[in-house]
Amino acid sequence: MKFYYTYILLCADNSYYIGMTNNLQKRVTQHNEGVNKSSYTFKRRPVSLKWYIQCTNPAEAIKLEKQLKGWSRKKKEALIKENWQDLIRFSKNYTQFGKPE
Repeated sequence: MKFYYTYILLCADNSYYIGMTNNLQKRVTQHNEGVNKSSYTFKRRPVSLKWYIQCTNPAEAIKLEKQLKGWSRKKKEALIKENWQDLIRFSKNYTQFGKPE
């Protein structure tokens, strides 16, 4: 069975990079080696892997990658820290529910 990974990297400039691959270890190494000079991470090295999830369906991994790219920094950090309370709080529609106190 082939696996696919959606992952979050922390860059040297403290920004997050989200990607998808079928070989996680190789891809993180490529980011750190600067294989692609036009990539987001090239000038933000070194990077460190902060979170990943394994999928068996590439379409699901791509869908998750796109979803995570739309998340706020706070929501990504809640996921990385496995802080489910904050993840839920940062997921609420404030137009509908109002801002948390």
